[in-house]
Amino acid sequence: MAVAGPTGPALSREEVDRALARLGAEHEAVESSLLALQDHAGRRLLEGAELTGVTRGRWATAEALIARLWAYFDVYTAALERARELRGRRRWPTQGELGELTDLLLGDRVTLPGATAALSGAGPTARLSEQLSLQELVDRMNRWYAEALDVVVIADAVWSALPARIDLLAAELQRTRSLAHSVGVRPGEHPAGDDLERITAELAALRAEVIGDPLSFWTGDSPSAAPGGGRPDTGRYDRAARALEEVRREIEAVLTVRQDAEQRLMRVRDVLSRADRTLQEARQARVEVLSKIAASVVPAVSGPPTALHEHLSAAAEHRRRAQWHRLSPLLEELERRAEEELLRAREQLTAVTAPLAVRAELRGRLDAYKAKAARHGLAEDPVLVERYDAARRMLWSAPCDLAAAEAAVLRYQQAIAEAVIPPAPGVADHRGNR
Repeated sequence: MAVAGPTGPALSREEVDRALARLGAEHEAVESSLLALQDHAGRRLLEGAELTGVTRGRWATAEALIARLWAYFDVYTAALERARELRGRRRWPTQGELGELTDLLLGDRVTLPGATAALSGAGPTARLSEQLSLQELVDRMNRWYAEALDVVVIADAVWSALPARIDLLAAELQRTRSLAHSVGVRPGEHPAGDDLERITAELAALRAEVIGDPLSFWTGDSPSAAPGGGRPDTGRYDRAARALEEVRREIEAVLTVRQDAEQRLMRVRDVLSRADRTLQEARQARVEVLSKIAASVVPAVSGPPTALHEHLSAAAEHRRRAQWHRLSPLLEELERRAEEELLRAREQLTAVTAPLAVRAELRGRLDAYKAKAARHGLAEDPVLVERYDAARRMLWSAPCDLAAAEAAVLRYQQAIAEAVIPPAPGVADHRGNR
């Protein structure tokens, strides 16, 4: 029967061997983890960096934890070696040796010095020493290792993700700045130039903050709490990249203006020239209408678009001076307003010539009705001839009374209809016959 000790019944020889094997495997795992942490690229970078903010405080804690981990590991190694040495004395240990081994393996036989114990997080009251079991020691090392590893892994992940991307974006920014300067997009002269300055300052500040305080750029869970659950926070970088893309598109638009500015200016000149000719035609038509159409209200015709011609001259000057950033918005406005001016001129011409169009339509109707009368053998009908001559005199005289002429054409039309279709019995025809 096993002898009972402070930790309970003594372990059997087989149980001792299994416990030693388990603790030995954990010892190897802890040692491998500590060596990997010692060689981790993120730890080496943290040691050589000038840290700020959150990272500075957490790395100071993590460094202290790593130092304590090695101290704990030495204590753990010594305790395990004592147990192995006692077990190796004989193949079949005595009951006393089994009891001692049980106490070493399961009891609180690991003594930590007071300074280390006070820093273990066990409580605010400092103690001269602390007694732990080997398993409790392993659990504490695992907890501290995860805490220190989080700092190292997060810093390494952020430094791997952001600085290189920031540098690539900064290089793209420099190319965009050079291109912007070549087309006159400069700070204080064009909004895109001011945007480039802001993006430049933001990227410089962002890179400095990422290098100094990488842990502040982590979002989500810590690596030890939820592997794969967290990630570097690229929000500021993404906003800067989008802003640069918008500026790049604007500069490309300015470049496009430089490439086809002359053709676009020629098209604007052509549209304005057509608008001027249309207005001139409208003015001439208005004089004609006033002289040929009686009692007609004819709208006034506006003058040439002087302001647009001045803007066109300014655009040509911008092109001559290679001020593409100023030419770009001016050209777009000129193209829009020139098309509007041409449309307005055409509308004025239509409005002015409307009475002439009405007269022409009445003349056409009169000729059509005369042809109809001839087809029905009524060309020599005296009443129809009289009404045709009356309508024709009105339509071909100047000034022409459109209302009276329209009434005369209508009377001629009605007379033809009556002559073609005999009236009902008892109804007088256009000659007054029944």
